[in-house]
Amino acid sequence: MNQRNLKIILCIPRGFCAGVTRAIETVEKALEKFDYPVYVRHEIVHNKYVVDKLKEKGAIFIEELDEIEDYSTVIFSAHGVPESVKSHANSKHLNSIDATCPLVEKVHKKVKRNFENNITSILIGHKNHPEVIGTMGQVPHGAIILVSKVQEVEKLDPNLNVAYVTQTTLSVDETSGIFKALKQKYPYLKEDNDICFATTNRQKAVKEIAPKCDKIFVVGAPNSSNSKRLVEVAIENGCKNACLIQNESEIDWNDFDNINVLGITAGASAPEILIDNILKKAKNYFNIEIENSDGKEENLNFKLPKGI
Repeated sequence: MNQRNLKIILCIPRGFCAGVTRAIETVEKALEKFDYPVYVRHEIVHNKYVVDKLKEKGAIFIEELDEIEDYSTVIFSAHGVPESVKSHANSKHLNSIDATCPLVEKVHKKVKRNFENNITSILIGHKNHPEVIGTMGQVPHGAIILVSKVQEVEKLDPNLNVAYVTQTTLSVDETSGIFKALKQKYPYLKEDNDICFATTNRQKAVKEIAPKCDKIFVVGAPNSSNSKRLVEVAIENGCKNACLIQNESEIDWNDFDNINVLGITAGASAPEILIDNILKKAKNYFNIEIENSDGKEENLNFKLPKGI
């Protein structure tokens, strides 16, 4: 059977960021170091494949600290946790290891500093995302206000003394629109978002390839904020046929009529093996030509947290 040609453009960079790599290594090192059970509060990163692999190695995932006995070892996820969770851990005499991404920790420090200076923090982010819950939990209730869309800016008290911070995994363009609305209400604000370099770089790579592609796959979990933003960026920049998939099993290879150029990227929590599996499967249906985008690979590494 003759196979037709399919060009595949791979985004660079894609997949694991430094914070995710650090969090996964933290769990792996803890499993090597401690003989007794190692618990992880919440998914260490938002990716089922990663979580399942860590479970196979012995990690036990929980949602709340009351699920484990006192004096246990627990790791906090890369998204960060509220101060109340850390206090609860101390009251249970847990050996707590904090795998919060250092870039998320920078946001935590900002909101604490704002609170100490009687400044209300406005957090641009998505309600109920673990990172947002963690950031809002750094200061007392009312000291931080969550804004998810431009319309919510209109409801803010113009007399407040404010500074703003952002969830690290947002769309750059989405955040820019909200900031403009905040700037109109609070002219003294300076633009200084907290979107991490990995999120920005992955979005930039998608923007580059989107006009060239007939279809784009973003490999990532349904609950991965940065992965969902990559789909939005692809659609907004010229590839209307963009979708989020978890792995190659979700692809209908018979649904490639008029698809001559396929773009592939991966969210910051998705391992490269998921991309490899897609490419292997594609070879069963097409003569594939692989091209890399013009981006640069990231080489930043974060130190492992205390206790490891």
